[in-house]
Amino acid sequence: MMSEYNTGIFKDYDGLSRQEIAESRKRHGRNSFTEDKSPFLVRLIVEVVTEPMFILLLVACGIYLILGEWTEGMIMVVALILVSGISIYQTVRSKNATKALHVLSQARAKVIRDGQQTEVRQEDLVMADLIIVEEGDLIPSDAETLKCHDFSVNESILTGEAYPVIKNPETDNQISLGTQVVSGYALAKVSAIGDKTRVGKLGISMQQIKKAKTQLQRQIDRFVKSMALFGLVAFVIVWLINYISSGALYQSLLHGLTLAMSALPEEIPVAFSTFMALGAWRLIKKQVLTKQPQTVESLGAASVICLDKTGTITENKMKVEKIYVHQTSTLLDLDLCRDEASSQVLLDAMLASEVQPFDPMEIAIHEAYENQVSDDIRPFVNMYHEYPLAGRPPMMTHVYRYNNNETIVACKGGWEKIVKVCQVPDDQIRQLEMVVAQLAGAGMRILGTAHAISPSDPFPEKQEDFVWEFSGLIALSDPPKDNISRVFNQFKQAGIKIKMITGDYPETAMAIARQTGLGEGQKIYSGHQVMQMTDQEVSDAVGSTQIFARMFPEAKLKVINALKQLGEVVAMTGDGVNDGPALKAAEIGIAMGKKGTEIARQAADIILVDDNLEHMVEAIEAGRKIYYNLKKAFRYIISIHIPIIMVVTLPLLLGWKYPNIFSPIHVIFLELIMGPTCSIIYENEPVESHIMTQKPRKPAETLFSWRELSISIFQGMFITLAILLIYQWSVHQGHSENTVRTLAFTTLIFANIFLTLTNRSFDKSIFQTIKYKNPLIPIILLITVIVWLGSIYVGGLKALFQFDSINFSLILYCLLIGALAVFWIELVKVYVNRHATQLKVEID
Repeated sequence: MMSEYNTGIFKDYDGLSRQEIAESRKRHGRNSFTEDKSPFLVRLIVEVVTEPMFILLLVACGIYLILGEWTEGMIMVVALILVSGISIYQTVRSKNATKALHVLSQARAKVIRDGQQTEVRQEDLVMADLIIVEEGDLIPSDAETLKCHDFSVNESILTGEAYPVIKNPETDNQISLGTQVVSGYALAKVSAIGDKTRVGKLGISMQQIKKAKTQLQRQIDRFVKSMALFGLVAFVIVWLINYISSGALYQSLLHGLTLAMSALPEEIPVAFSTFMALGAWRLIKKQVLTKQPQTVESLGAASVICLDKTGTITENKMKVEKIYVHQTSTLLDLDLCRDEASSQVLLDAMLASEVQPFDPMEIAIHEAYENQVSDDIRPFVNMYHEYPLAGRPPMMTHVYRYNNNETIVACKGGWEKIVKVCQVPDDQIRQLEMVVAQLAGAGMRILGTAHAISPSDPFPEKQEDFVWEFSGLIALSDPPKDNISRVFNQFKQAGIKIKMITGDYPETAMAIARQTGLGEGQKIYSGHQVMQMTDQEVSDAVGSTQIFARMFPEAKLKVINALKQLGEVVAMTGDGVNDGPALKAAEIGIAMGKKGTEIARQAADIILVDDNLEHMVEAIEAGRKIYYNLKKAFRYIISIHIPIIMVVTLPLLLGWKYPNIFSPIHVIFLELIMGPTCSIIYENEPVESHIMTQKPRKPAETLFSWRELSISIFQGMFITLAILLIYQWSVHQGHSENTVRTLAFTTLIFANIFLTLTNRSFDKSIFQTIKYKNPLIPIILLITVIVWLGSIYVGGLKALFQFDSINFSLILYCLLIGALAVFWIELVKVYVNRHATQLKVEID
């Protein structure tokens, strides 16, 4: 338990009361930026009514009304309402999921309210709130410092200058929203929030910076624009041909609109947005918070995951195990550290730690000191100055006043750095190296400690320039997490390569790798070695190396960039202030929700809420599932649009007896089926069992490659062939135009149902996928069949669709033809699976 010295620094401050908070919020508002002031519903309606499909339906409705076909016109009005309703429903659903992600991923601020320290969302800060900020934090509002300790801030977001600016209540007490605390801590009073802050006035709100579109989004945009252009050209051609042959302007326009509506794959961008937003929302249940829904797209392609050791692979529950006393050259268990020399090592380590420790290592040091030392000096010392963690390897130094007169200076850090500044003789360093090898080989983390001899003002500019006396080493244990070996096996099974990138010693990293099954006896590169390499040498090294030790930010960034140059999709975990650049550089930056700094959480794409890496396996599985389901939806959309386009176009171009089989009424009915099928049915499909035994997809893989499109095109062309066959057969049988139309449409409906079922898997047969649990499939398919039956047997609907009632034998013909047009893909699946199995046997 921490002493009053550590926990009561701000005990004299009460902060705002509940009533004062409510009054301040009512008067000044929330700590958020004003974005688009127009109501969401208004913006949504504007978005919907400017969609191409809405405009086409509106034009079709107008033409029907001009022609005096009031029933068809009213149907178009109903269709407008239904299509707009579906679009609004899906948009609101996605918006709510995205909004929930924003709320959950919002930064939090430490405040004092009603005499208690607590955390609130940054948005919930009010004017005059008392906030506590410390090293690694992003300042949550503009404020005036009331109490500081060695407090400095990076204000580059405002000034462009990256050097630390020292802040204190006497000379410069203004701190600004979005700036980063470089060292120390401070208590401050909120002076401006939201738009009134310096950042708000400059208009550089992070929320207003639009994310660049992903590769898949750009591909979707290009595809939809291409299809829209095709639809426009086809519309003009069909309109002209019909007008030239009939002279009926408005009827020709309707036929042209029918083709334009059939060519527009508006379901694709809607499906993408829905899949991403709902996928991100579902990940929250797995304790994985994605800050942008588009991140879900990258998860399924992750091919390398770079892991920090402490807190990611290990428990981050540190305990001081051993003390090496330099004065006596003895290595002691902590329980035996009762003499003056060993107590000096603990004292130096404790004094060089934060006064209010939040890092598990420093908490363990304070606990060890408290338990082992009888005369606790903490109530009698006040920190006077702090030299922040710096150097390679790093060290940090604290300067204290003891009983208001004596000066005490203590440091801790990487043992190599500490013995260097202490100028320890070479023969003693060799002995220390053997001790370090022994401790690191047991997986322990090792720090060197020292204290300054006769320090006095003025203090040196650099901490290395004190006259130091080496006191010893402190060794801390941090065991691997219980589930980490299983997690590593799951990553390997999924074809994902693992890299351990740690600031710890090579021997410690190798010991942890051995304990977790990551491997042993491997080549290990240090951060210094990485920085000495050329880019080509780093690329060669990262391909075959799993462990990188004694790493620092620049070296981490170089490794990440080298992996990306090799074509890997890199996921990177980080929790420290200096991990920001590497997290930003990785395609998927992963921060820890519990132990991560605010800087790391803001730089990352994903936050593991409970710091459990096993959830990352689940997230990658979810990412792969979403991508594969999206692929199923896209294949379905393209496949079903082709026969609609071809059946509208070919009879006209080829001069067949009934050139205009389908009208806007038929197309809009099909649109009402296709929209929910791709955006609701396929989004809800369960994960397939083999998905985590496949290698990650290549970054260059696209849903619109010829390989992907060719399958959809073949499926669509087979369905087209089936419909045209039933068309020609029924004409040959002497059936009327309405009967021919009924048979063609019925065949298309059956083919659509079978296509929905066969596209549930690319390699599993329909007899296997029929067992998949997806309650939405029978609901939507049943609605489809009921409406289809009504259209051919209910008088009003039959007249509207211009159908004839057909007997059961004709329905069976349509069913058979529709099945043959689709189920050939099942034979392809069997062939591919047998060939893959045979190839695997030959390889084995």
